[in-house]
Amino acid sequence: MTLQSQTAKDCLALDGALTLVQCEAIATHRSRISVTPALRERCARAHARLEHAIAEQRHIYGITTGFGPLANRLIGADQGAELQQNLIYHLATGVGPKLSWAEARALMLARLNSILQGASGASPETIDRIVAVLNAGFAPEVPAQGTVGASGDLTPLAHMVLALQGRGRMIDPSGRVQEAGAVMDRLCGGPLTLAARDGLALVNGTSAMTAIAALTGVEAARAIDAALRHSAVLMEVLSGHAEAWHPAFAELRPHPGQLRATERLAQALDGAGRVCRTLTAARRLTAADLRPEDHPAQDAYSLRVVPQLVGAVWDTLDWHDRVVTCELNSVTDNPIFPEGCAVPALHGGNFMGVHVALASDALNAALVTLAGLVERQIARLTDEKLNKGLPAFLHGGQAGLQSGFMGAQVTATALLAEMRANATPVSVQSLSTNGANQDVVSMGTIAARRARAQLLPLSQIQAILALALAQAMDLLDDPEGQAGWSLTARDLRDRIRAVSPGLRADRPLAGHIEAVAQGLRHPSAAADPPA
Repeated sequence: MTLQSQTAKDCLALDGALTLVQCEAIATHRSRISVTPALRERCARAHARLEHAIAEQRHIYGITTGFGPLANRLIGADQGAELQQNLIYHLATGVGPKLSWAEARALMLARLNSILQGASGASPETIDRIVAVLNAGFAPEVPAQGTVGASGDLTPLAHMVLALQGRGRMIDPSGRVQEAGAVMDRLCGGPLTLAARDGLALVNGTSAMTAIAALTGVEAARAIDAALRHSAVLMEVLSGHAEAWHPAFAELRPHPGQLRATERLAQALDGAGRVCRTLTAARRLTAADLRPEDHPAQDAYSLRVVPQLVGAVWDTLDWHDRVVTCELNSVTDNPIFPEGCAVPALHGGNFMGVHVALASDALNAALVTLAGLVERQIARLTDEKLNKGLPAFLHGGQAGLQSGFMGAQVTATALLAEMRANATPVSVQSLSTNGANQDVVSMGTIAARRARAQLLPLSQIQAILALALAQAMDLLDDPEGQAGWSLTARDLRDRIRAVSPGLRADRPLAGHIEAVAQGLRHPSAAADPPA
């Protein structure tokens, strides 16, 4: 089952305070939406303020003027609709791969939620059409490249508007592409017609980068959870020293992420009979201690520092999510039409996406750091010199004739190398453009896309570790299959064995890696066993 094929089960009333989890649920069509009467009234007042300003022939960017460096050219009141339409036309220059179905839906939702803050001046018809498209499970077809994230995400949002106007294409919940005109006729009785400021209200905001970052945040949390569960099982498999995860370490260095990671690891080890729980200093030295290589007092860092390393990644994700949640519930237009202001419009720069750019770059680095831990855990588990007596590369038969996870371990290394190459910060890559009007830009959408792209190889590396852990458990089991495993370990093996049998003899693992990785990224979507 894919996420797209799931039926929407509940209806969320948007109230202007959207969470990232809610954003993902709506983007994946697991929730429908409505707009509260209070927000509709707030938006109606903003639209009325805009219409009043137009009637008074106020000097307002994008309504009585051209755009960008052409803002010094005045536009007649009778040319307003043409001005808005030409804005969409000249910005529809996106290229490259398309946003995914969920990403494009999150894009629409992010733009809608910004408008619902009540300072954009968009018409009620615009709001209604976005709600209708989202509730029907459709997404606009949007090219991913072409925005510098400065005056908002102008280019991808322009393609969204074209689809709402029936001039582009829509993606239905099953992934099929349909002509947008037919979809809008069926859902809304016709396409969106731009009036007043609707064009600018729809394209002038950070909605693409915010949408992508919102989905990334939710999925990154799953990766952290998997990393902690897998680390706990590795501790069992290698009969490691649980002393290193004692809560006193976190209490004396109380970073929130480390505290939570320590607590989660303790929960995961509940019932584990294979780990060493005796505190090293609780025993006195004996003759056996003359050969410390036989009785190491501490594990390698890939086990010992899991609470600290994953905790730091978790703290980075928390900061990322706070930034993105704030952005998701903000007005990111220019100009804005705030209530109670002495003038009808304020001109400024809330469209500048540096917050999301910096947060995305930080999360990108954190995800690569997490992947580095997982790759080293795979290396240790498959190395016969380091894995405490398990077969080389966890082969299930004759050494040499069978190579087990040798190829999979190399794949993990290759994936990590590629992730590192894609971790260069994007927020520092500002380039002047738009006739030097946009002389500093955020590159926020590129940063958000690059951080999101790291989730796929990370899940594949984690899938390799999960497969290897299940194999190690099989190799360590006694004849009754009871080796004192925790519920966490048994649950991991059950999930793996649902899509991948034990490796008794070498076979291609590519399809199994992909199936497990898909389940890690989207646990609510059942993964089918590979053919």
